This record gives sequence, structure tokens and C-alpha cells, in this order.
Amino acid sequence: MKVPPARQSAGVDKQVGAFIDKFDATVARQIRSIRKALRRRLPGAIEMVYDNYNFFVIGYGPNERASEAVLSLVAQAKGVSVCFIQGARLSDPLGVLSGSGKQTRFLRLENAKSLAQAEVEALIQAALELGKTPMPGTNGYTVVKSVSAKQRPRR
Repeated sequence: MKVPPARQSAGVDKQVGAFIDKFDATVARQIRSIRKALRRRLPGAIEMVYDNYNFFVIGYGPNERASEAVLSLVAQAKGVSVCFIQGARLSDPLGVLSGSGKQTRFLRLENAKSLAQAEVEALIQAALELGKTPMPGTNGYTVVKSVSAKQRPRR
């Protein structure tokens, strides 16, 4: 079931919290801490939330167009990753990114502190520079873009 987008409000925060609560406590803590760190790092980004069949995803972009998202927080029962949408175009001399597709690469994260590592920060900065539209500096918000009625187990 696809729901119409809902912009940032107490209701949206509650809805996103309910999506995260579907995960076991450890993964839910990871999601919340990594999301908080990404929001701090990208205060002007629009968070586009998708509670899909395979994954819970929060895309970060300069507007509500998913095609302009720069990176995403991706969660499943096994853990949390950051997905770099144009990851194949990023310089990764230390080989921290995983994946072999034509476009995206990902990095599995244990916690939010991983985002502060120099090599990860360099990848985030490079991804922002590859974006079509500059990321706004402030006033980001959250919008729920879709919710799948049927989902893989989150625990």
C-alpha cells in the first residue's frame, strides 16, 4: 500500500519511530544513532523515508526527488548501512565501500561513530560534491514517501 507523502510533523516523527520500533533493540539503537549523526552532518537535507518490503530506508537529498538523493541509511534485520547512491564514481583508496553494481556502493556501520572516521567523512563529502543540486545548509525535514503493506521480518 502506497501512502501519500507526509511532511515533517509530530505525526511523521511518530510514524518513523514506529517503523524503527519494528527492529530488535540493538538495530533500532543503531538506526536512531546513525540517523541522528546524519541529520547533524546534513542539517538541510530532506529525509525521504521508505518502509519497503526488503529494507527500511531514509534517503538524504537536497529536495524531495529521490533521484537527487546523495546517500541513504539502509536497515534490515542484520544491521545498518550507509548507501552511497553514486558510490561507483567515488574514489575509495582504502577500499571501505562494498558492492559491485554499476552505480551504488555501501558501508556497513556498527554505530554512529563510524561516520566520523576520516575516510568515511571524505566519502560523504565527495558524494555531496557529485550531487546535481547543492545540499541546503539548514531547514531539513522528513517526509514519508512510501510504506509497503508486506515486509520481510525486521527482527
